Amino acid sequence: MAKKVTPLMKQYNTIKAKYPDALLLFRVGDFYETFGDDAVRAARILNITLTARNNGGDNIELAGFPHHSLHTYLPKLVMAGCRVAICDQLEDPKLTKSIVKRGVTELVTPGVALSDDILQSKSNNFLAAIHFHATKRASEVQQIGVAFLDISTGEYLLSEGSAEYVDKLLQNFTPSEVLFSKQKRGLFSETFGDDFHVFHLEDWVFQTDYATETLQKHFDVKNLKGFGIAHLESGIIAAGAALHYLGETQHKKLKHITKISRIAEDEYVWMDRFTIRNLELYHSNNQNAVTLLDVIDKTISPMGGRLLKRWMALPLKNTEKITRRHEVVSYLLDHPKVLAFMQQQMKGIGDLERLISKVATGKINPREVVQLLHSLEAIVPIKKEALKASNESVQGIGEQLLGCELLRNKIKETLDEEAPVNILKGNAISEGFHEPLDELRSIATGGKEYLNAMLARETERTGITSLKIASNNVFGYYIEVRNTHKDKVPPEWIRKQTLVSAERYITEELKEYETKILGAEEKITALEQELFSKLVTWMLQFIGSVQQNAALIAELDCLCSFAVHAKNANYTRPLIDDSFDLDIKEGRHPVIEQQLPPDNPFIANDVFLDRDTQQIIMITGPNMSGKSAILRQTALIVLLAQMGSFVPAKAVRLGYVDKIFTRVGASDNISMGESTFMVEMNETASILNNISDRSLVLLDEIGRGTSTYDGISIAWAISEYLHEHPSHAKTLFATHYHEINEMTETFDRIKNYNVSVKELKDNVLFLRKLVPGGSHHSFGIHVAKMAGMPQAVLHRANKILKRLEKSHSSEELTEEMKAISKEELQLSFFKLDDPLLESLRDEIVEIDIDTLTPVEALMKLNEIKRMLQRNASVKMKK
Repeated sequence: MAKKVTPLMKQYNTIKAKYPDALLLFRVGDFYETFGDDAVRAARILNITLTARNNGGDNIELAGFPHHSLHTYLPKLVMAGCRVAICDQLEDPKLTKSIVKRGVTELVTPGVALSDDILQSKSNNFLAAIHFHATKRASEVQQIGVAFLDISTGEYLLSEGSAEYVDKLLQNFTPSEVLFSKQKRGLFSETFGDDFHVFHLEDWVFQTDYATETLQKHFDVKNLKGFGIAHLESGIIAAGAALHYLGETQHKKLKHITKISRIAEDEYVWMDRFTIRNLELYHSNNQNAVTLLDVIDKTISPMGGRLLKRWMALPLKNTEKITRRHEVVSYLLDHPKVLAFMQQQMKGIGDLERLISKVATGKINPREVVQLLHSLEAIVPIKKEALKASNESVQGIGEQLLGCELLRNKIKETLDEEAPVNILKGNAISEGFHEPLDELRSIATGGKEYLNAMLARETERTGITSLKIASNNVFGYYIEVRNTHKDKVPPEWIRKQTLVSAERYITEELKEYETKILGAEEKITALEQELFSKLVTWMLQFIGSVQQNAALIAELDCLCSFAVHAKNANYTRPLIDDSFDLDIKEGRHPVIEQQLPPDNPFIANDVFLDRDTQQIIMITGPNMSGKSAILRQTALIVLLAQMGSFVPAKAVRLGYVDKIFTRVGASDNISMGESTFMVEMNETASILNNISDRSLVLLDEIGRGTSTYDGISIAWAISEYLHEHPSHAKTLFATHYHEINEMTETFDRIKNYNVSVKELKDNVLFLRKLVPGGSHHSFGIHVAKMAGMPQAVLHRANKILKRLEKSHSSEELTEEMKAISKEELQLSFFKLDDPLLESLRDEIVEIDIDTLTPVEALMKLNEIKRMLQRNASVKMKK
């Protein structure tokens, strides 16, 4: 026998079936309820009580919370990665005798959120979509389209490229949710890992025709050429999927998404995912770590904070654009009053991007519209000040800022300055704006005077001095008479309630007035809603203007931030040119120097690199001496300079860099089955396969994850490769293998430097100064002593070290390495009729270089070396 399901649960099951992947918040009276597995999950995430409900004889799990607490609980569910379907009552329960009509009014997901309780003010909330373009041949590089859409700001970006490029963009934009085809689950996981909140769409969404039609319909255009993206088929498909998803999540009002832009790969400095992670630009895996963004972000507006992060993720390569930013920072530093005035005005500017987005989506409240008004008013003095500036770029910002006078006046005359958050609370519309509304208000608010007059009249007529007029929710207005005066009550009064010491009565006059008052209040509420709705609809025409102002204020805010930090942290303006040189005088680490106490100043260092004389600097020195800091600060100085910021140095002359590669620090990726050494080799291979003549390469302790001899061999071979590569990429190579110092004798563009130390009697003092020449001591045991290692261990370590130094001469090893290099350079003088060389030639020709890993290449090279050595040994014996 089929079990009977209650009408409520039948309705719930029908709606839940439409949203199987979402946690359904089902409005029942004054509560949002969850049932079954949703209830179990919600109770765990929200830490609320899990109970049960009877459903036709069976109990089903139940967990809920008051509807007015939605803003408290919804963010927790979304931040936990839930897709949340909000199911509301679509009619007044009092007006229906059957079950209340319900439906999903919004689907909130990690990547599709408009609530301030979910969003972070200085971070975008991007929804990303990925499309894997099918390749015709297995040897073809996989082309991947990617789109980023922030519904809270209207930003819409797309690009396409290799898996490595798209991976870099995902690291930069850190989307809250990523969409891709159901059929590509395994491919996505294999390519980009499992660290993202993901959702799978049907394969038909990822079709060129459907995506193009979706975009054209949204932007109301005949083609996409005007956006400069028509040639990016994979990117268009990804962008179409993102827009489709907004429709699927009940987000139909999208007039604030006014354009779509291409992320132009060739305009920005390339940094792979390893570099972004290693430099700790805006997030770190280390707890309580201070990032570069934490240090330099002095922005005031939310838009400025988000743009600064974008500038950091995508530093410029165009020297003219970089120089224009530097000129604005110089102007602001030279005019401190202008800088202070600009920043003071920006304190009065709210989040223009998200406020106007709320207008477009119909989710703005009266108080936020007033906040938008105040923000636009704060821009007017900024515009006037910018127009007076002697700097062309600042003037240009002033010229492009819009006064929006019509919009400001309309808001001012429509809304009260003290408008409430909730329109239902009333008094949102200004007095004098709408005459019928004012008349209704006078009826509603004039009640006190009317009732006081009635009370005085009835007191005089009846002689009852203790009369009182009040109201309650049961029977409205009433007259209360104490028992001592009951005999004076007029016969036309109708008794409604008896109390211990009094009686309550109603009169015809009171009932008529009550009807008039209640009718006026209902009409006021409806009229205020109507007038506010008309205002919001009228404001839609100003979306573009407000977005333009938001973008300009964000830019100005970033440049003011650069100026403030440059002044506070003693930064200087870098000189950017088209040369290939990197010349840093007294450079400092922007993050470390901020963490040091005042009595312990940061030790500044010079770094010079070029392509002709000093292409590679080998930095040796003991552990903890500061080698890694010098590498990182060099990269951060270059990055800051090309962002448009001043830099922590006495002077910097920089031929713009197009790629920054770092292999700094290693961490096991055990979950992916990769050891420290494998991670190191993967990252280094990525560098060697992508270097250019304007690349900056920073390598730290390459080869330390394997045996000493293997490590030295790999470090030597990598250095040799970089030296002989036609690009002559500028390189800093920090190593504890002192044997590498000998490379300067063979390779003329490699120079040795060391981070100096001062040896004391039983200890070592780190001077942290980079000086010419190599170091021949690692001071590892001294560092162990500083760490508090037991004396017995230190004593034993010293004995073992002396024994090893006697049995394994580093001089013999370096001579062997140099001999290997000479042997390889002299290979061309061997006669080709040598049987060994013929067999080697055949073997080399058969090698598939495209599939050869760096480790396999080194192993193959070692094998060839051994064959040559054996052959040479045989010849010598003969």
